[in-house]
Amino acid sequence: LLSQFDPDNTGYISTEKFRSLLQRHGSELDPHKLEVLLALADSNSEGRICYQDFVNLMSNKRSNSFRQAILQGNRRLCSKALLEETGLSLSQRLIRHVAYETLPREIDRKWYYDSYTCCPPPWFMITITIVAFFLYNGVVLDRFVLQVTHPLYLKNALLYHPQLRAQAWRYLTYIFMHAGIEHLGLNVVLQLLVGVPLEMVHGAARISFVYVAGVVAGSLAVSVADMTAPVVGSSGGVYALVSAHLANIVMNWSGMKCQFKLLRMAVALICMSFEFGRAVWLRFHPSAYPPCPHPSFMAHLGGVMVGITLGVIILRNYEQRLQDQTLWWIFLSIYVIFVLFAIFWNIFAYSLLDLKLPPPP
Repeated sequence: LLSQFDPDNTGYISTEKFRSLLQRHGSELDPHKLEVLLALADSNSEGRICYQDFVNLMSNKRSNSFRQAILQGNRRLCSKALLEETGLSLSQRLIRHVAYETLPREIDRKWYYDSYTCCPPPWFMITITIVAFFLYNGVVLDRFVLQVTHPLYLKNALLYHPQLRAQAWRYLTYIFMHAGIEHLGLNVVLQLLVGVPLEMVHGAARISFVYVAGVVAGSLAVSVADMTAPVVGSSGGVYALVSAHLANIVMNWSGMKCQFKLLRMAVALICMSFEFGRAVWLRFHPSAYPPCPHPSFMAHLGGVMVGITLGVIILRNYEQRLQDQTLWWIFLSIYVIFVLFAIFWNIFAYSLLDLKLPPPP
């Protein structure tokens, strides 16, 4: 139906032509869907409508923003941009700030701002951070800082150790141990500054999936590519979230209206590079206690790979477009294949290769 208004197959039609279509065929549509389409036309600041948005709505393959709109019946989007809203409370300004920090399209920012209730709150990232901090400081060796130069730093049941790789929980629980207060501090800062706003927008289910997928990919990457090293730190999950967010900003650069986005990207990249460089240096630095190797840095790379594949698809838009679903299944299949490969590698490769593994702690 829309193809006659888009002879060049650009995927867009002007809002004027779109309105004429609604006036001509509006009686054939569900009233709630018609209301959403009118809101889409009213709020679009670019003067054009994406054909994919129309298809997504009519096929019910759906978007958080449009689903919220349909559930809210005849509520309409305001015609002016969120940044022009005045008289907002502190919490409203915070929600608006989060919307502009994470979403590239104005209509998604408006629907998010209109529908967000902080129920549930961003509990996943906060819980992970609190648990990591208290386990790190209170349980391990009864010390404030778990130093890798200490001869007993491997003696706990949480970090990943190549000799204990049959204990499957270690592929996840290693995130609660860190190699020094600076390691913990950088991960906590990135986790809260990036993870909490992303969870506020995309929900705990999506963010926890990206985070846990990065954590598992990190430990499995170490077991495949750095087979003699242990792993500590939440960098796999943190790097998955941060790399997905940064890639999303780059891919939607013109639509992202966050302040100082170039500076923020530079700061995030500097922090990540500093922490990664420190991890590389530590890995190859001679151990103060030779039987105890230093932790691997491969978990960082595993997290980045998850972030720029699965993470980008999940965080690309507030909604999920039809073409994103195909990429989602492709990247998910690649991830599952890697996990299965790593499992078989752990079962068979260690016994076949003549490796000198560190003694069990």
